[in-house]
Amino acid sequence: MKNIFITDRKSSFKSSFYGMAMNWIRTYRLTGGRVYFVSEDLQEIHVKLKLRWGTRNYVGTMFGGSLYSAADPVYMLQLIQLLGKEYVVWDKAAAIQFRRPGNQTLYIRFVITDELLASIRERVVTEREFDLELETEWVDKNGKVYATVFKTLYIANKDYYKEKRAKKNKSS
Repeated sequence: MKNIFITDRKSSFKSSFYGMAMNWIRTYRLTGGRVYFVSEDLQEIHVKLKLRWGTRNYVGTMFGGSLYSAADPVYMLQLIQLLGKEYVVWDKAAAIQFRRPGNQTLYIRFVITDELLASIRERVVTEREFDLELETEWVDKNGKVYATVFKTLYIANKDYYKEKRAKKNKSS
């Protein structure tokens, strides 16, 4: 498939396998979304969502639930992989703003930059836990925006998180 997003990043066998595995997870597969590009460093992921019977709503356009659910897990899964075992990453909140009815295949790109990763690591050192807000957009092949997805992720130092949970469980 031709990639509609311009990127300097390349994929590898390992990163392509990551995308294929994600597509075969039953809960993700049922969204209708398909990961079609995963960069070698996992910092960029592209997803497409075709308008078909399983993603179509009552009026014949893209079901908002499909748009949301196909985008839902990606940032969290990316950050879990990129940050490593010393961090806790949880989805905390999400919203989607619809701009126009989706009447064709739509695409979305998730990018985690080196600067963002450095900032996250820095904030975890100083704050130990915080909420990170990210956003991305569903677009058509010409770049016209159909919806914006907003994600809030909870990120923490794993040792701090375990300590916090232990204190909470003790007091319960």
